[in-house]
Amino acid sequence: MENILFIIFDVLNFGLLIFLWWFTVKHYKTLPQTIPIHFDFDGKADNFGSKKYAFLMPVMLVALYFLFAYIVRTPESSNYPVKITAENEEAQFLIMKIFIRWLFLLISLIFLNSQDYMFRYSFDENAKPKVAMSTSIMSVIGSLIILFIFVGLFK
Repeated sequence: MENILFIIFDVLNFGLLIFLWWFTVKHYKTLPQTIPIHFDFDGKADNFGSKKYAFLMPVMLVALYFLFAYIVRTPESSNYPVKITAENEEAQFLIMKIFIRWLFLLISLIFLNSQDYMFRYSFDENAKPKVAMSTSIMSVIGSLIILFIFVGLFK
């Protein structure tokens, strides 16, 4: 059962990575020469750059994909909030493998939302992000809380 879950996560995560690249390449030609590359807390652009910066998020997501793939393939190399023993090793590694995949999914969605917002803002300064950044950050923090609860249950 866990292998099916891992396969679903892996296909979905790789699909989101490919989708971000496709989305970026598809919209690249229509972008103006100068695009917003940073936003303040109010969602207003406060730094602009060349449209080549549109490829920054896809490149960063590829780097994160390989980092997370390495962590998932070598769970013993990770840092855990509890001491790993022979009794809890299997449960802790399973929790970590699921959480890393979940975290990459959240990060991919945050990157997609940010890329979409950056592109829409390039043409309309009144554009709003489809998902507020505060919601995105809270989803990651909420996931960490749930992770620590599960880690604590399976010490």
